[in-house]
Amino acid sequence: MTMTQRPPTLSLIPESAPFSNEQRTWLSGLFAGLISLDQAVTPLSAEQAAAMMPGMLPAAEDGLDDGAPWHDQSIELPERMKLADGRPLRRRLMAAMAQQDCGQCGYNCEDYAEALHGKTEERLNLCVPGGKETARMLKSLYAELDAVPAAEARAAHDLAEKGAALDMAPEPGQSREHPVEAVFLARRRLNKPGSEKETWHLDFDIAPGGLDYVVGDSFGIYPTNDAALVATVIKALGVEPDVVIGDKTLRQVLTSGVSLSPAPDSLFQLLSYLSGGVLRQKAKSLADGQDPDGDAATLDVLAALEKFSGIRPHPEAFIEALEPLQPRLYSISSSPRVQAGRLSLTVDAVRYDIAKRRRHGVASTFLADRLSPGDMMKVYVQKAHGFALPTDPAVPIIMVGPGTGVAPFRAFLQERQATQSRGRNWLFFGHQRSDYDFFYEDEFAAMKAAGVLNRLTLAWSRDGNEKIYVQDRMRDVGRDLWAWLAEGAHVYVCGDAKRMARDVERALVDVVAAFGSRSTDAAVSYVAELKKSGRYQQDVY
Repeated sequence: MTMTQRPPTLSLIPESAPFSNEQRTWLSGLFAGLISLDQAVTPLSAEQAAAMMPGMLPAAEDGLDDGAPWHDQSIELPERMKLADGRPLRRRLMAAMAQQDCGQCGYNCEDYAEALHGKTEERLNLCVPGGKETARMLKSLYAELDAVPAAEARAAHDLAEKGAALDMAPEPGQSREHPVEAVFLARRRLNKPGSEKETWHLDFDIAPGGLDYVVGDSFGIYPTNDAALVATVIKALGVEPDVVIGDKTLRQVLTSGVSLSPAPDSLFQLLSYLSGGVLRQKAKSLADGQDPDGDAATLDVLAALEKFSGIRPHPEAFIEALEPLQPRLYSISSSPRVQAGRLSLTVDAVRYDIAKRRRHGVASTFLADRLSPGDMMKVYVQKAHGFALPTDPAVPIIMVGPGTGVAPFRAFLQERQATQSRGRNWLFFGHQRSDYDFFYEDEFAAMKAAGVLNRLTLAWSRDGNEKIYVQDRMRDVGRDLWAWLAEGAHVYVCGDAKRMARDVERALVDVVAAFGSRSTDAAVSYVAELKKSGRYQQDVY
């Protein structure tokens, strides 16, 4: 049938395909352009249409619940890739992500994969929590895009571009691409003297940038590298700090333009070009993700330069081999209803020793050490992805947040208090020692006295001979916990993804099985249904 013979009302997308009328009309036009005009035109089946248009299926068909079993932060990358084996390339790209939906890349995991597959995004190193492992896997998978059939590639690209065009440009300060300025106000240490930890409460004035947020959102900051580390790197290069790189000095670029930890594969590739013999083979092995000397995990940029100390790359080539310095996200620990135009964070300062050198977490020590009150800084708000208070303020909530995981729950409690919500609130908090590490103790005591915080269950892992964690306390009070669940309570978990969050989920399954009179399999299904319905939400990292 030729184009002139084709009935103008013919749709290539069947009514049974899982698309809206608007999507069906647009897709019919797209497929008509992809199909050779001298071929007979036969309407596609629902399965064919779905296969040709990745990302268009609703959640029940192709979403995270059923279509992405790897979407679990606790699963290691090799196992995630096994789960995705045999799936379309776009799904394997998603499986390579860290599965945290943290937004640091400017997307959630699925949307970042779709953007790469549609070639509207070419940066492969945006997944901060996935680190080098994710970047390497994405590089390998991205190379397969050239083998994708031309029609499928064009369709994916057109769809990605259309989606980008339909999306309104984000407001300033609402994405990593459009930061605004905020003022750092003050910090105070939350641990008392004698603690083994260093945790800070930090306050910011966000009014200058016109920022707004809701509880559950995260705060993105653009840190700078430590000046002493920058100076040591420059010394290792054997050049002057004011040598010009583009329109900036080397010192400026190293301070705010590039990441100095960990050393990227591209740096080892450069070092392999500049060396010979055994050193060249070591550098090539490191560039390929191998570990010839058993120290690959400890090699930041300075350590890499020291390991290959006889090699001094040209400053411009050196900078080109490094990764851009990425923003970092932190859970907001305040409610805008308490003090408009202000925002708080709760942050652990990361410091540790490797090979007799003190290492520092770039963003956490930027906040703890390098900011002075009154300093301006680039920031943005990352809207929460499925982490928010119930729409009904009468619904009870259970919050599990040990350590800095308590941050969003301080915000939740402030919000519930400010709005006089009727729902009951139960907080599980834990840390090392009650005498030193009880964050916001006075605030929580006041909330209990006011009837806002109905229950506070504490777990201290270093107060006695036996280590007690929040998941242990959950089992101890399992009967009451089940009663809250039976009454419709929502459960929230914030903190470490690979240990704490997994242990908390196991404890909840145990509670449901023991006090809900269910088999283990039925309890697992119950918790899975909590997640699916939005009654079990996580903010993990």
